[in-house]
Amino acid sequence: MTGELFAPLPLRSGRVLKNRIGKAAMEENMAGAGQLPDEQLFTLYRRWAAGGAGLLITGNVMVHAEALTGPAGVVLDEHAPLEPFTEWAKAGKSGGGAMWMQINHPGRQVASGMPGVVWGPTDIGVSLGKHSSRFGKPTAMTPQQIEETVARYAVTAQRAEKAGFDGVEVHAAHGYLLSQFLSPLVNKRTDQWGGSLENRARMLLDIVRAVRAAVSPSFAVAVKLNSADFQRGGFQADDARQVIEMLEPLGVDLVELSGGSYESPAMTGRSADSRTRAREAYFLDLAKDLATTSPLPLMLTGGITRRVTAEQVLCNGVSVVGMGTALAVTPDLPDRWSGNREADRHIRPVNWSDKALASAASMAQVRHQMRRLARGSNPRPGIHPAIALLSEQRKQRKALRGYRTWLAGPRGKV
Repeated sequence: MTGELFAPLPLRSGRVLKNRIGKAAMEENMAGAGQLPDEQLFTLYRRWAAGGAGLLITGNVMVHAEALTGPAGVVLDEHAPLEPFTEWAKAGKSGGGAMWMQINHPGRQVASGMPGVVWGPTDIGVSLGKHSSRFGKPTAMTPQQIEETVARYAVTAQRAEKAGFDGVEVHAAHGYLLSQFLSPLVNKRTDQWGGSLENRARMLLDIVRAVRAAVSPSFAVAVKLNSADFQRGGFQADDARQVIEMLEPLGVDLVELSGGSYESPAMTGRSADSRTRAREAYFLDLAKDLATTSPLPLMLTGGITRRVTAEQVLCNGVSVVGMGTALAVTPDLPDRWSGNREADRHIRPVNWSDKALASAASMAQVRHQMRRLARGSNPRPGIHPAIALLSEQRKQRKALRGYRTWLAGPRGKV
């Protein structure tokens, strides 16, 4: 058990991960001018690369310049210059691990103040009670828009390979566009993209086919999938099992399991129901059941902070242990584990009764740590969540002004 955490993992593409520890994607929202990666992200990923993880997955990179999860999101489309992405890939691979780019489209999960488009499978908006107005009102995608979006994913993946990344991860979790299509609560379409699970999964499967056709056989292709949405009547664990089976013939290397959405933020340990563990490995109970039937290797992310928990995850049939917050606070945690040491710092918990606000504050705390790492400083996890949230909101307002200017210019809407 102890040795397996640091055992290599061969993938069907021929790539080999040097160990079973992965840095899961966290939305950095730290793009520089032109929505491109710059020295901040290079420094951050060099820090993680030196920490010993076998795999680094970037925060979500957007495939559509007019649809961002946040105003400081990175965009890689057909018009973006490749040089900054080449530097980013080099930084992530500098420690000998693999560097994958997570590629994404937010769909309806776009802040109401953002320019651009707010799309979804239908016009059903994000429901957050008194916070619902934080998100824009979506319009239902046309067949042409769906087909164009599929093509955008393939372009981004192809350019990621050209820039030197080792693989891509298609984000189909956390309530973003592909997760919206999978959800029977959001996807009420009556055409070929709605109704049965096979139809609701059609867009994801078409994207995976298009991505695999656009890249070389040795380039890794992964999918991030909810083990469940943690909403009554939503995407369930049996749906996840069936989708994994659908992905297997398409050349997928790895499926990362997480859970939740903005409406039920289980990925931060705050689901709308009780099926997540209180403190660590939130989705292990669901993942171990899925692992018994999965034809593909699985990666589990969500609340893992200790080596004993990571080893427990592997013992339950999961192939890769994914960590986000733990590595934002302790970027060398894999190396610590190899030397039988643990983290000596932990993020301050947010126990506010308002789950939506608590989730936003938790993410702001994590971004505060990433920004410190990007400046070459050490994390300070004791920051008060309210202070972190206010600071993040100020940064996002400034970034929004820059994004509006960029999007209105000749480059933004090419």
